[in-house]
Amino acid sequence: MSIKNELKIIGEYAKKAAFELKNTPTSIKDNALLRMADLLEDKAKLIIEANKIDLQNARNNGLEQAKVDRLVLNTDKIHKIAEGLREVSALPDPINEVISMWRRPNGLDIGLIRVPLGVIGIIYESRPNVTAESTSLALKAGNAIVLRGGSEAINSNIAIADILHEAATLEGLPEHCIQIVRKTDRAYVGEMLRLKDYIDVIIPRGGASLIQRVVQHSLVPTIETGIGIVSLFVNKDADLDIAEKIVINSKCSYPAVCNALDKLLLHEDLKESFVERIVKSLRNNGVEVMGCEQTQKIVADVIPATEDDWGAEYLSLKICIRIVKDIDEAIQIITKYDSKHTESIITENYKDARKFLDRVDAAAVYVNAATRLTDGGVFGLGAEIGISTQKLHARGPMGVKQLTSTKYIIYGSGQIRE
Repeated sequence: MSIKNELKIIGEYAKKAAFELKNTPTSIKDNALLRMADLLEDKAKLIIEANKIDLQNARNNGLEQAKVDRLVLNTDKIHKIAEGLREVSALPDPINEVISMWRRPNGLDIGLIRVPLGVIGIIYESRPNVTAESTSLALKAGNAIVLRGGSEAINSNIAIADILHEAATLEGLPEHCIQIVRKTDRAYVGEMLRLKDYIDVIIPRGGASLIQRVVQHSLVPTIETGIGIVSLFVNKDADLDIAEKIVINSKCSYPAVCNALDKLLLHEDLKESFVERIVKSLRNNGVEVMGCEQTQKIVADVIPATEDDWGAEYLSLKICIRIVKDIDEAIQIITKYDSKHTESIITENYKDARKFLDRVDAAAVYVNAATRLTDGGVFGLGAEIGISTQKLHARGPMGVKQLTSTKYIIYGSGQIRE
C-alpha cells in the first residue's frame, strides 16, 4: 500500500472517531484518562525496554548528549507522565462551555460555545512524553489525534501509544481516537501535511527545521510552536541574589528545552557588581559563556560572541552575555533577535517592570521569575501540546481550551431576515 493511501485510511478513521468523540460524556473521557495513567505505570517495564532500544540507537547514531537526555524514560518519569494524565482528567471539560450569550432586539438568543477542533495531527521530535501529553489533552477536548513522532524515539512512542489506545478503548472511547504512524520514513510527514480533508489542524513540535517545513508546506492549518530564543534582562536595581538564582535556574535546570535561557542582558551599572559574579556562577554549573566586548573587558577569557550568537537557541549549556545601557536597549535587542517565546526582567522598579510587560512582544513575559516556568503544567493547564508563538487562535502553552474552536448557537421563535 502506498504511503498516501495508508495515511488516507488513517485520516478517514480519525475523522470518524472525532465525530463520535465530540459528544462523548465527560465521565467516559475522564475514566479513560485515569485508566491510561494506571496502565502506563502497570506496563512501565515494557516502555523502558522499548526506550532502551531507542537510547542505544541514538548513541550508535552519534546523537548529541542533550538530545539523548530528552529520550530517557525511567520509572520516575513514567510516573510523572501518568500524574500528568490524572491532572488533565481533573480539569473542567471545555466542550459545550458557554462563553457568552445575548439577546438581540429581534428576540434571537445567540450563544457562543466551545466545540472540539476535530482531528489533531502532531508531528514531534525527541521527547516520548509528548505522546502521552498530547493524547491526553486532545481526548479531553473531544478530539481524535494522529501522532507522528521522530525516528529517534519510535519504539518508545509506539509502546506508549499502544498502551494509551488499549486503555482508551477499554473505557469506551472510539477505536481510532488514537493513531500513531509506525514508520520513520520522512515521506509520511509530507503526506500528513496534505490531509486537509481529514486533519483539522497540525501542530509541529520540535526544532526550527521541522517547524519551518510544516509551516511552509502544510495544506492543513497549523499552530506554530516556535523555537525558544529566550532572554533575561537584569536591571540596575535588581536584587542580585534573586537575579543569580533565576539566571542559573533558567539556564541550567534543563538546558535542552525551548524555555531555557539563551541570552543574558545586564544593565551597564552592574558591570562592577555582577558580571564577574554571574560568569563564575554559570561556569560553576558547567555553562560555556560567550560575551560582548564589554563583558570580555571585565572577564578576559569569556569567548567572544558573534552576531549569530545574539539570535541563537542553544538547547545546551551555552549562554551569551550582553551589557546594555538601559531597559530600552534591552527591549530593542529582544525585539530584534528573539522568537517571541519567553522573556524575563529582574527588577525592583515597578515602572520598568510595567514597561517591560507592555513593550516586549512574547507569548510569556515575566517579572522576577525564571523563564523555565513557561509550561502548561506550571500554568495549571495539566499539560501542554506545545507552546505557540503565533497570534492566531492560540498563544503560549496550549492546554485543553486551546484545542477547541467555537460555535454559535441561536434560539429563535420564527424570526426571518427583513
